[in-house]
Amino acid sequence: MRQEIKRVAVIGTGVIGSSWAAYFLARGLDVIATDPMPDAETRLRETVARLWPTMQAIGVSVGASLDRLRFETDMLEAVKDADFVQENGPEEETLKIDLFQRMDSVAPADVVLASSSSGLLISKVQSACKHPERVVLGHPFNPPHLIPLVEVIGGDQTSQAALKATIDFYSSIGKSTVNPRKEVKGHIANRLQAALWREAFYLVEQGVATVHDIDVAISHGPGLRWSLLGPFMNLHLSGGQGGIEHMLEHLGGPIQDWWDDLGSPTMTPDLKRKVATQLREVLASTDESRFLPERDRILLELIAAKKASGKLP
Repeated sequence: MRQEIKRVAVIGTGVIGSSWAAYFLARGLDVIATDPMPDAETRLRETVARLWPTMQAIGVSVGASLDRLRFETDMLEAVKDADFVQENGPEEETLKIDLFQRMDSVAPADVVLASSSSGLLISKVQSACKHPERVVLGHPFNPPHLIPLVEVIGGDQTSQAALKATIDFYSSIGKSTVNPRKEVKGHIANRLQAALWREAFYLVEQGVATVHDIDVAISHGPGLRWSLLGPFMNLHLSGGQGGIEHMLEHLGGPIQDWWDDLGSPTMTPDLKRKVATQLREVLASTDESRFLPERDRILLELIAAKKASGKLP
C-alpha cells in the first residue's frame, strides 16, 4: 500500500465530507473533492472557510492552505490522482457497492479506499471490487475536524497491509484509531451510543423522565467522566483501592438486575413525535444558533486539556 500520502480524494462533501476536507487541508495535504449535488463546490468552500479559523486555533501544519483544495465534478478524475480516498456518500449498501466498484476501476492498486460509513459492513462494500484487499472502513466520529476517533475495520478480503497503512496514515495526521477485530453493524462507538439511546427513548416513552431530564442526567453526570475515560476505566476507579474487581463484586448483581430491566422501545410515530415535541420545548427558550460554535469551543478546550495532562489514556 502507498506509504507517502500527500493528496487525498474526498468523495461526498456533506457534513462529514466537508469536515474531513477541512481537517486534511489543515494537516498540510492536498484535497481533491467531488460531489454530484448542485452547488456542491460552493457549499464546500463556504463550509471549509467557516471551519478554517477553528483549525487555525487548533494549529495547522506547515504549508496548510485553503488554496490546496480542488473540486472535480467527475468522481473518477478525483480518484485517479489520489494517494488516499475518503468516501462519505449516503448510507445505502447498494449505492456504496457501486461507488466502490467504480472508484476501484481507476484508482492505482496501491491506494487505500476508505469509507466513512456509520454502520455498513465493509465485506459487502468491497464485494464488487477487483482489488477488494485495499477497501477499509475509516469511520470518523462527528465532527471529524474536531473529534480524534476513527474506527478502522477490514472486510473479509481486506489485507493486513491496507489496515496498517490506513492506521499509520490516520495516526500521522493526529487521529486516535481503534481496530475492532470483527465486523458488526454500527461498529463500536455507534453501537454504544445506540444502547444508550435505546434506554433514553424507553424512559421517555414510559413517562419516567423527559428529554430534558435525560440530557441533564448524562451531560452533568456520567458524560463528564466519559469525556475523560471510558466505561471500564471509570468502573475501575469507582472501585477504590480494590479496583474493578471490587466494583464488579460489589455491584455485579445490581448491574445484572438493571440489565434485565432495560426497555425495548419501538420507534413508533408517537414516540418520535413525543421526543421531538419535548426537545422543541427546551429549544424554545434558547438561541439555537449558539449551540454549534459553543460546543466546538468547549470541545477544543477539553481536547487541549487532555493533551496537556499527558496522563489520561
